[in-house]
Amino acid sequence: MAEISDSPSTSKPVEENTQTHAPQIDSKTTRNTKPGVKRLIISVSVLLSFILGFPLLWKSIEIYRAPLPFDRIDSFSSQVESTPLSFPCRFQAVFIGFDFKASHREVGAAITRKMSDLGRGGCGGNYSVAVEMGDVSAFDFGGKLRSDDEESDELVRSVVNEYGGGHAYTVVVVNEEGEVKSVVGKYRHAWIVGRVEEEEAVLRVAEIFVKVFVNGGDEEGSVRSEFMPVGADGRIVLSFSLLNADPRDWIYDWNFREIDETFLQPVIEALQPIANISVESQVLYHTPKSSFSYWDDKHESHIFTTKDLPFFVNSNEWHLDTSVAAGGRSKVLQLVVYVPSAKECPLQLKLPNGDISKTNGFISPMWGGVVVWNPQSCIKDLESKDPVRITISRQDLQMLFQVLMGQLRQLLGLKSDNLYVGESGTSIILGSERGFTEWELDVLSRKHICFNLLSCATTLGSLSRLVQSLPRMIIMDEIGKQVKFSLEAAKYAQSNASIGIYDASAVSSRQSRSLAEDAFFHPSIMSISYYSFEHCFAIYSPFFLPVIMHVLLAALREWKRYKQENRKYLAAKAKEKVS
Repeated sequence: MAEISDSPSTSKPVEENTQTHAPQIDSKTTRNTKPGVKRLIISVSVLLSFILGFPLLWKSIEIYRAPLPFDRIDSFSSQVESTPLSFPCRFQAVFIGFDFKASHREVGAAITRKMSDLGRGGCGGNYSVAVEMGDVSAFDFGGKLRSDDEESDELVRSVVNEYGGGHAYTVVVVNEEGEVKSVVGKYRHAWIVGRVEEEEAVLRVAEIFVKVFVNGGDEEGSVRSEFMPVGADGRIVLSFSLLNADPRDWIYDWNFREIDETFLQPVIEALQPIANISVESQVLYHTPKSSFSYWDDKHESHIFTTKDLPFFVNSNEWHLDTSVAAGGRSKVLQLVVYVPSAKECPLQLKLPNGDISKTNGFISPMWGGVVVWNPQSCIKDLESKDPVRITISRQDLQMLFQVLMGQLRQLLGLKSDNLYVGESGTSIILGSERGFTEWELDVLSRKHICFNLLSCATTLGSLSRLVQSLPRMIIMDEIGKQVKFSLEAAKYAQSNASIGIYDASAVSSRQSRSLAEDAFFHPSIMSISYYSFEHCFAIYSPFFLPVIMHVLLAALREWKRYKQENRKYLAAKAKEKVS
């Protein structure tokens, strides 16, 4: 019994001794198991999902921008602004009845020097002067030229064609007895007949070449004038309005269809290369003027002066802007015929020199013109309660149309009268049934070509700078095509102008300007998405930055923890190998 009871007490000290000598593990420096990577994988996966999703987010907010030829735009703009467009001009002088001691070349050189002194206008230095000596009788030919100017114009045209100057600006000088007479025809020629000296003839020829054929009678001769009443889309709307100031006195109407078919169609066809012209008309009632007039016993009429012109147009009562054809950026020119009331009839315009205006009308630049038309009888029919509608006669319509066409010529930058007064003398300018002569159309074409190309270059340059300054601007493919076609049309206009094809050059320049304006004012670039990258970052950072920062910090913390636990595991392995 004693041995059995002692056995437990003997084994217990052995167990305690065993526990005392077992190795102690420090959890702060070592660990027995390999650290898991599940938490690390989850943290890194979440971080990678944000990183991979960032390009998708950037793509979703990306603005589409079609490539634009910025280099071509800059080159074209600098070329147009620095180098004025020079048109080739051919001049020809035909002398009849002269005995020049100098050769033809020397006479041509003398004319060239005179032209240089007067200024060469739109032709620049790209012109040539040819001299011919006529072999017809100066007496017989000069006598024919002193007859009817219209017949003389056709006669000179036939002579010019014989010398091969159909497309050249030609002046025929006939030296014969009599007073000097100078006439500019309705084609591309002029003639001078009378007793003139050789030096005077050279001066007169040079002056007609430069001041009339090149500059169109404009002393400045600027081809870059912005006095161009043509819309950005190349259209002009001629709005004709007949205003009855007080229909209780009388009501006047007109047969505008006859005006359109008889008078306007030739004018529209003549100006077709310069502008696409459409016509509309209206008759308005109760349209009094805003200015006052006074009775003048000397002229037996009511008078309004040039000081009253700024207040003549009554914008509150004259509802002229009712055009449905002037869509987009078309230009509307108002051509108004004003019929005064009985209490102000007749109504006359008094000029600053005290004379009464022959046309009884005036123009407002870039707006239009007004003609005051007084009925033949200014006495109101007191017996009739209801005024009778009266149609303006054809003769009166023809007179009114001549005045309105003169105003249109002024609005386009040409002279309205038939005289040119220069340094060497006065020249008569013949009119054309189309309203514009051939040499006048050449002048208008040169001016509009230069203006359209300059406007195109300015618009494309502004668009280029705008697009490059706003990287978030939407640029559709249509805008890129419009810019491309605009540059191509401008190139065609320049090439055609360099070889003297004015009509094709005018049409191309008009298209280039219209396309440039369409590209600049395209609806897609009027979006609200014009914010910069900094603005985009400020919008999205409050939503994504806090989450991304937490995910990034969690991934870094988990990576740091994994490295630390892995070092503990490796340390424990190293101790086991040593023991």
